[in-house]
Amino acid sequence: MGAGDFIRTGRTKGGRSAIPWVVLALWVGVLALASPFAAKLADVQHDRVTDYLPASADSTRAAKLQEQLPGGESTELVLVYHRDGGLTAADRTIAREQLARIAGDHTLTGAPRGVPSADGTTLMYPLATNEPGTDEDERDAFVEDVRDVAHSRGGLTVEVGGTGALATDASKVYESLGGPLLYTTVGVVAVLLILIYRSPVLWLVPLAVAGIADYLSMGVAYGLHQTFGTTVSGQSSGIMTILVFGAGTDYALLLVSRYREELRRVERPYDAMLAALRGCGPAVLASAGTVAAGLLCLLAADLNSNRGMGPLGTVGVLCALVTMLTLLPALLVLLGRRVFWPLVPAYGSTPRARRSLFAAMGTSAGRRPRTVLAAGAVLLGALALGTLNLPGAVRQQDAFVDRPESVVAMETLAEAFPEQSAQPVDVLAPAGRADAALAAIRDTDGVADARRGRTAAGWTEIAVTAAAPPQSAAETATIEALRKRLPDSYVGGPSAQQIDLADANARDRLVVVPIVLVSVLLILMVLLRSLVAPLMLVVAVVAVWGAALGLGGLVFGPVFGFEGTDPGLGLLSFVFLVALGVDYGIFLMHRMREESLRGAEPDAAALTALRTTGGVIASAGLVLAATFAVLTNMGLVQLVELGFVIAVGVLLDTFLVRTYLVTSASVALGRTVWWPGRLSRAPEPEPAARERQFA
Repeated sequence: MGAGDFIRTGRTKGGRSAIPWVVLALWVGVLALASPFAAKLADVQHDRVTDYLPASADSTRAAKLQEQLPGGESTELVLVYHRDGGLTAADRTIAREQLARIAGDHTLTGAPRGVPSADGTTLMYPLATNEPGTDEDERDAFVEDVRDVAHSRGGLTVEVGGTGALATDASKVYESLGGPLLYTTVGVVAVLLILIYRSPVLWLVPLAVAGIADYLSMGVAYGLHQTFGTTVSGQSSGIMTILVFGAGTDYALLLVSRYREELRRVERPYDAMLAALRGCGPAVLASAGTVAAGLLCLLAADLNSNRGMGPLGTVGVLCALVTMLTLLPALLVLLGRRVFWPLVPAYGSTPRARRSLFAAMGTSAGRRPRTVLAAGAVLLGALALGTLNLPGAVRQQDAFVDRPESVVAMETLAEAFPEQSAQPVDVLAPAGRADAALAAIRDTDGVADARRGRTAAGWTEIAVTAAAPPQSAAETATIEALRKRLPDSYVGGPSAQQIDLADANARDRLVVVPIVLVSVLLILMVLLRSLVAPLMLVVAVVAVWGAALGLGGLVFGPVFGFEGTDPGLGLLSFVFLVALGVDYGIFLMHRMREESLRGAEPDAAALTALRTTGGVIASAGLVLAATFAVLTNMGLVQLVELGFVIAVGVLLDTFLVRTYLVTSASVALGRTVWWPGRLSRAPEPEPAARERQFA
């Protein structure tokens, strides 16, 4: 089919055939403007712990003060030499030679001093440098250079651990959230679209448009960072990409489905597209607005990573919305009916009659709505009990799916030095009270050692070694005791940062969750002109969240072998599942309201809405669940857990809650579902008529 065919398929009266071409030209200009900014997003992405923590946290302030000390931020490593049968004299010689070479190539802070284990099997050399400063690329290069020098040989194992090595290994995982995550997401969506559309051509159009939306979102996200200082992390930018493809494909499925219907009734593709946009546009706009509003509630979070997730997720959803309601319609009109080949919807034709699975589901839910509703509630409640089995907060060394070298080094140290921690606790004390602070620290229970470090700008650095293993309950108690004894000092370091992360997440849950619920409820009330229907949808999505989190509790430890859960899992999964779950509820309830306005009785309206939107919602749910499931292939426990809970929640919402529970609740409530709107005041059908509808 040539360009002339494309133009003829879109021609309508009044010369409107030019409009799709104008839209296409405008998008070329938009992409040209966004391109320089999109390419810079990776340059402003940071994944240090302090980029996630709130600015007011003790550990954040300690890290900021350390940057002002001579040499700036310090990169700390621990070289671990181990031989099962005991270290030999030759092993110690190798260790000294490797340390000398590292010291010759890099400027170290002080001379590394070897610390042997009591059993003689392990020798650790803590070392630090200010060489990389705050530059993450330079830090990673330094760590890799040390690893190239300090390598195992002849039965002697050499591992590079410490906070710097952990950060480098984490950055490798975050790098996979760029290209690999994008390619995997595109591949998953492509396969699903081919199966859904059963066309060798049609699937390419929404996929290409989603790719353009993703590129645009990168440019907008960079602009947000430059203008407002929005935090950009590997997690937030990766989830933005998933939202673009997941939500964008959902909107495309709804639009294409309605467009296919209209092509059978309307002769010209342009007019059919206008009718499709009028029919499904309000629902798409409302659903995108609800998701955006839910995500923007994260701006109330104290944690930088949560607060940055809100704007970036909103950018992804809105970019997907704009492209799917402008660029996608223009391309479909220009391509004409033949884009649906081999299942071309001919003008005046009727779709092949076949029994709808969703009509059958709706009928079964309508016959015994209260029974179905009660059974579904019991099932979701039982699944939610799995939350009682969720493991505690994940430790830093357990945050990786596959154990990198830095984690192996920490495990070796924990076994060889059970009497003390190999991970320092950093205290920044006022310089004038440094001696008193040092004495108080050494007098604190749980402190094995404390050494005075750099001094500048009125602050003195004190390196504290705890007696307990890193992130254990005993070490946590020691850090909290230090903070109580030193009210004018700041206690930081990796373990203190994890404590502050957990505290900030707990605070954010208390603040953000109510705001999300109220915001979503108000939007639904305006959209549906009802109080009961919005309450029903909100209760449903909250139940889905509890059940999905419960399923996580049943598999994270026993099946996946995870030692803990990310402190932010509850909040982020709640925001995404509530916002995205209500998204599908809008599709269903908007169509139900549309049928009610046409005079359909409540039961018939519910059945028609499910029959006409069930297939689209199911397809959209599969796509969205699959895109979030891509996160389960990433190397960090927090991403795997988040992807699993959201994917499972979307599937529960799609195939249980929307199909059975919302439908059965709507049937059971009748016109009360629209209370206090005018639809609730219409007369109820006679019982006999109601029976006939589900016969």
